[in-house]
Amino acid sequence: MSVSELVLASGSPRRKELLQLLDRPFTVVQPDVPEQRFEQEAPADYVQRLALSKARAGATMVGAQCTVLGADTIVVFTDNVLEKPRDYADYVRMMRQLSGHTHHVMTAVAAVKGGQEECILSGAEVSFKALTEAEIEQYWHTKEPIDKAGGYGIQGRAAKFVTGIVGSYWAVVGLPIYETEQLIQTIEG
Repeated sequence: MSVSELVLASGSPRRKELLQLLDRPFTVVQPDVPEQRFEQEAPADYVQRLALSKARAGATMVGAQCTVLGADTIVVFTDNVLEKPRDYADYVRMMRQLSGHTHHVMTAVAAVKGGQEECILSGAEVSFKALTEAEIEQYWHTKEPIDKAGGYGIQGRAAKFVTGIVGSYWAVVGLPIYETEQLIQTIEG
Protein backbone atom coordinates (compact mmCIF):
# COMPACT_ATOMS: atom_id res chain seq x y z
CA MET A 1 0.00 0.00 0.00
CA SER A 2 1.22 3.47 -0.75
CA VAL A 3 2.17 5.84 2.06
CA SER A 4 -0.91 8.04 1.54
CA GLU A 5 -3.38 5.16 1.29
CA LEU A 6 -6.71 5.58 3.01
CA VAL A 7 -8.21 2.45 4.56
CA LEU A 8 -11.75 1.92 5.82
CA ALA A 9 -11.82 -0.61 8.66
CA SER A 10 -15.44 -1.62 8.28
CA GLY A 11 -17.58 -4.31 6.73
CA SER A 12 -20.48 -1.90 6.28
CA PRO A 13 -21.54 -1.49 2.65
CA ARG A 14 -23.20 1.83 3.60
CA ARG A 15 -19.96 3.26 4.99
CA LYS A 16 -18.11 2.17 1.86
CA GLU A 17 -20.69 3.92 -0.34
CA LEU A 18 -20.56 7.07 1.77
CA LEU A 19 -16.76 7.21 1.86
CA GLN A 20 -16.77 7.11 -1.95
CA LEU A 21 -18.48 10.51 -1.86
CA LEU A 22 -15.20 12.05 -0.67
CA ASP A 23 -13.54 11.18 -4.01
CA ARG A 24 -10.48 9.67 -2.30
CA PRO A 25 -9.10 6.28 -3.26
CA PHE A 26 -9.36 3.78 -0.42
CA THR A 27 -9.29 0.12 0.40
CA VAL A 28 -11.39 -1.83 2.88
CA VAL A 29 -10.34 -4.20 5.64
CA GLN A 30 -12.65 -5.93 8.10
CA PRO A 31 -11.15 -6.24 11.57
CA ASP A 32 -12.90 -8.42 14.11
CA VAL A 33 -13.68 -6.11 17.03
CA PRO A 34 -16.11 -7.26 19.75
CA GLU A 35 -18.99 -4.82 20.16
CA GLN A 36 -19.68 -5.14 23.86
CA ARG A 37 -20.60 -2.19 26.04
CA PHE A 38 -18.90 -2.03 29.43
CA GLU A 39 -21.08 -1.81 32.51
CA GLN A 40 -21.88 1.85 33.30
CA GLU A 41 -20.17 3.01 30.07
CA ALA A 42 -21.82 6.15 28.71
CA PRO A 43 -23.21 5.74 25.17
CA ALA A 44 -20.94 8.45 23.73
CA ASP A 45 -17.88 6.83 25.32
CA TYR A 46 -18.94 3.42 24.05
CA VAL A 47 -19.40 4.43 20.41
CA GLN A 48 -16.11 6.36 20.38
CA ARG A 49 -14.24 3.44 21.96
CA LEU A 50 -15.59 1.08 19.29
CA ALA A 51 -14.66 3.42 16.44
CA LEU A 52 -11.14 3.81 17.81
CA SER A 53 -10.79 0.06 18.41
CA LYS A 54 -11.80 -0.64 14.81
CA ALA A 55 -9.34 1.93 13.45
CA ARG A 56 -6.52 0.55 15.62
CA ALA A 57 -7.31 -3.04 14.60
CA GLY A 58 -7.36 -1.98 10.95
CA ALA A 59 -4.01 -0.24 11.36
CA THR A 60 -2.42 -3.45 12.67
CA MET A 61 -3.65 -5.16 9.50
CA VAL A 62 -2.24 -2.62 7.01
CA GLY A 63 0.61 -0.77 8.74
CA ALA A 64 1.26 2.57 10.38
CA GLN A 65 1.87 4.43 7.11
CA CYS A 66 -1.84 4.28 6.17
CA THR A 67 -4.66 6.49 7.38
CA VAL A 68 -7.17 4.04 8.81
CA LEU A 69 -10.77 4.99 9.55
CA GLY A 70 -12.96 3.11 11.99
CA ALA A 71 -16.60 3.98 12.68
CA ASP A 72 -19.52 2.84 14.75
CA THR A 73 -23.16 3.93 15.02
CA ILE A 74 -25.52 3.45 17.93
CA VAL A 75 -29.13 4.32 18.61
CA VAL A 76 -29.91 5.60 22.10
CA PHE A 77 -33.38 5.76 23.62
CA THR A 78 -33.72 6.88 27.25
CA ASP A 79 -30.06 6.05 27.92
CA ASN A 80 -30.51 2.52 26.54
CA VAL A 81 -28.23 1.60 23.64
CA LEU A 82 -30.14 -0.22 20.91
CA GLU A 83 -27.70 -2.44 19.04
CA LYS A 84 -28.37 -4.52 15.94
CA PRO A 85 -31.37 -6.76 16.65
CA ARG A 86 -30.46 -10.27 17.80
CA ASP A 87 -33.70 -11.72 16.42
CA TYR A 88 -37.26 -10.80 15.54
CA ALA A 89 -38.39 -10.42 19.17
CA ASP A 90 -35.48 -8.07 19.90
CA TYR A 91 -36.32 -6.05 16.78
CA VAL A 92 -40.00 -5.75 17.80
CA ARG A 93 -38.95 -4.59 21.28
CA MET A 94 -36.81 -1.84 19.74
CA MET A 95 -39.44 -0.69 17.26
CA ARG A 96 -42.06 -0.47 20.01
CA GLN A 97 -39.67 1.72 22.02
CA LEU A 98 -38.95 4.02 19.07
CA SER A 99 -42.59 4.21 17.96
CA GLY A 100 -44.02 7.69 18.49
CA HIS A 101 -40.86 8.93 20.19
CA THR A 102 -37.62 10.78 19.55
CA HIS A 103 -34.31 8.99 19.92
CA HIS A 104 -30.67 9.91 19.50
CA VAL A 105 -28.30 8.42 16.93
CA MET A 106 -24.55 8.75 17.41
CA THR A 107 -21.80 7.91 14.97
CA ALA A 108 -18.17 8.09 15.98
CA VAL A 109 -15.41 8.11 13.38
CA ALA A 110 -11.80 7.54 14.37
CA ALA A 111 -8.65 7.96 12.31
CA VAL A 112 -5.32 6.37 13.12
CA LYS A 113 -2.03 7.02 11.35
CA GLY A 114 1.50 6.40 12.55
CA GLY A 115 0.67 6.54 16.24
CA GLN A 116 -1.56 9.60 15.88
CA GLU A 117 -5.24 9.14 16.75
CA GLU A 118 -8.25 11.41 16.32
CA CYS A 119 -11.92 10.75 16.95
CA ILE A 120 -15.07 12.75 16.21
CA LEU A 121 -18.65 12.25 17.34
CA SER A 122 -21.63 13.28 15.27
CA GLY A 123 -25.31 12.67 15.78
CA ALA A 124 -28.93 13.55 15.37
CA GLU A 125 -32.27 13.42 17.12
CA VAL A 126 -34.68 11.31 15.06
CA SER A 127 -38.44 11.29 15.62
CA PHE A 128 -40.63 8.37 14.59
CA LYS A 129 -44.35 8.32 13.95
CA ALA A 130 -46.47 5.89 15.97
CA LEU A 131 -45.99 2.53 14.29
CA THR A 132 -48.64 -0.14 13.92
CA GLU A 133 -47.86 -3.77 14.66
CA ALA A 134 -48.42 -4.49 10.95
CA GLU A 135 -45.85 -1.83 9.93
CA ILE A 136 -43.32 -3.28 12.36
CA GLU A 137 -43.83 -6.80 11.02
CA GLN A 138 -43.78 -5.72 7.36
CA TYR A 139 -40.55 -3.78 7.80
CA TRP A 140 -38.85 -6.82 9.36
CA HIS A 141 -39.71 -8.87 6.28
CA THR A 142 -37.78 -6.43 4.07
CA LYS A 143 -34.62 -7.72 5.84
CA GLU A 144 -33.36 -4.12 6.18
CA PRO A 145 -33.41 -4.10 10.01
CA ILE A 146 -31.23 -7.18 10.48
CA ASP A 147 -27.79 -5.52 10.40
CA LYS A 148 -28.64 -2.00 11.56
CA ALA A 149 -28.29 -0.33 14.93
CA GLY A 150 -31.71 0.28 16.41
CA GLY A 151 -33.23 -2.09 13.87
CA TYR A 152 -33.74 0.41 11.07
CA GLY A 153 -32.03 2.18 8.18
CA ILE A 154 -33.11 5.78 7.65
CA GLN A 155 -31.87 5.65 4.04
CA GLY A 156 -34.19 2.76 3.23
CA ARG A 157 -37.82 1.84 3.77
CA ALA A 158 -37.80 3.13 7.36
CA ALA A 159 -37.63 6.68 5.97
CA LYS A 160 -41.44 6.60 5.93
CA PHE A 161 -41.43 6.31 9.74
CA VAL A 162 -39.35 9.46 10.29
CA THR A 163 -41.33 12.58 11.16
CA GLY A 164 -38.30 14.74 11.85
CA ILE A 165 -34.55 14.87 12.20
CA VAL A 166 -32.37 17.45 13.90
CA GLY A 167 -28.66 17.03 13.28
CA SER A 168 -26.56 15.09 10.80
CA TYR A 169 -28.53 12.84 8.46
CA TRP A 170 -25.25 11.23 7.38
CA ALA A 171 -24.41 10.35 10.99
CA VAL A 172 -27.71 8.44 11.15
CA VAL A 173 -26.83 6.59 7.94
CA GLY A 174 -23.44 5.68 9.40
CA LEU A 175 -20.70 8.06 8.25
CA PRO A 176 -20.94 11.84 8.68
CA ILE A 177 -19.44 13.08 5.41
CA TYR A 178 -18.26 16.59 6.34
CA GLU A 179 -16.82 15.51 9.68
CA THR A 180 -15.03 12.54 8.11
CA GLU A 181 -13.37 14.76 5.51
CA GLN A 182 -12.23 17.15 8.24
CA LEU A 183 -10.90 14.23 10.29
CA ILE A 184 -8.86 12.91 7.36
CA GLN A 185 -7.40 16.36 6.68
CA THR A 186 -6.47 16.74 10.37
CA ILE A 187 -4.74 13.36 10.70
CA GLU A 188 -2.91 13.70 7.39
CA GLY A 189 -1.78 17.21 8.31
